Amino acid sequence: MNKIGTRPPGTRTSGTRTSGTRTSGAHQVPRRVCVIGGSRYFGKLLVELLHAAGHRVTVINRGSVPPPEGVEHLVVDRDDEAALTAALAGRAFDVVVDQVCYTPVQASIAVRAFSGRTRRYVMTSTIEVYDPATAAPGEVATLAPGTPVPEELVDPAGGPVRTDLPWQDAAYREAHYAEGKRQAEAVFTREGRFAFACVRSAHVLGGGAREFTGRLAYYVERVAGGREIAVHAGALPTVFIHYRELAELLLWAATATGFTGAVNACSDGLLDVRDLVAVIAGQTGRRPVYRTVAAGGEASPFSFERHYAMGNDRARELGFAFSRTADWLPGAVAEAL
Repeated sequence: MNKIGTRPPGTRTSGTRTSGTRTSGAHQVPRRVCVIGGSRYFGKLLVELLHAAGHRVTVINRGSVPPPEGVEHLVVDRDDEAALTAALAGRAFDVVVDQVCYTPVQASIAVRAFSGRTRRYVMTSTIEVYDPATAAPGEVATLAPGTPVPEELVDPAGGPVRTDLPWQDAAYREAHYAEGKRQAEAVFTREGRFAFACVRSAHVLGGGAREFTGRLAYYVERVAGGREIAVHAGALPTVFIHYRELAELLLWAATATGFTGAVNACSDGLLDVRDLVAVIAGQTGRRPVYRTVAAGGEASPFSFERHYAMGNDRARELGFAFSRTADWLPGAVAEAL
């Protein structure tokens, strides 16, 4: 297979990005940035990029992975409001980037803990907030397949918030991931006493073993081993983003722009599950084996019967230029192989 243009985002030399997309410490006043999470994958890379750009970075997590040298580390459980408030004593930030907010309870704690301590708060959210299968009737608008999904299809200002649900239960939280993210956005939008922005990320790929979800590795192993891949008969396309590109977008959102509300974060170009598998098949030299599942049946990751493929026009209009999925996906597959 001809692997043209397989460099991941951020390694280009051709200047195809718009002005303002790549931030540089040489052109910016250093910011005081707090990252909640930041211990793995694109969150870890974000911390590295912030530090390399000259920003003063504080990382808050439970201490499983230390941050780079020169980055302040507060070891505290964000779910423990008293401990979080105590750890923040005497500190203030220009911006907080919350990588690990999954529930309205966590959002409410953060609102109280960071009010008066930051001017801006950026939450990493997800494409899953648009999934109509996980939403209450009327909570998510729907569009015809093929229509890019804009940010206004989910308006957190009017969404329900239920802090009395069992969000502390890990199994419940995982099963209600999209709902938790929608409600967290709603809490920040309605209660936050700071400028609030959220980045709704597409499905993240790239990084080889750093990609902890294992979804790309799942396909690589199945294609290489000649094992069945379960797909829907009319699987619809979705959108993806390279983990480095997402880290760069979060860096931009935190330090180079002041937008509020939601932006969608996805590379250019739609792919369905068979398109993804075709790239893997081209590199392994193996023919994929498919098994078609009935409507509503359980299928492999990225096989979708529902349309909610995002558009990225708002982020582009604000100054961020995206790469093309087709350019970086072969390299991401090569890493997984």
